[in-house]
Amino acid sequence: MFGIVEHMLGANRVEVRSIDGKTRMGRIPGKMKKRIWLRAGDVVVLVPWAFQDDKADIVWRYQGTQVEWLKKNGYL
Repeated sequence: MFGIVEHMLGANRVEVRSIDGKTRMGRIPGKMKKRIWLRAGDVVVLVPWAFQDDKADIVWRYQGTQVEWLKKNGYL
């Protein structure tokens, strides 16, 4: 599911507004912690937790040209 980063919370946590309208707390997994740098406004892919719907893992961050392509083709 797509989401947009709203706030950086610290300690590998971010507040993300997902496509379904919910605000979730996103977690950056350890293997991506030093490889992906997030800022407010970035478009990311979320995987919601099965047992807590208000939390999710961030698995991918889209770059500028990729976001333009997603908007042009109607995904965002």
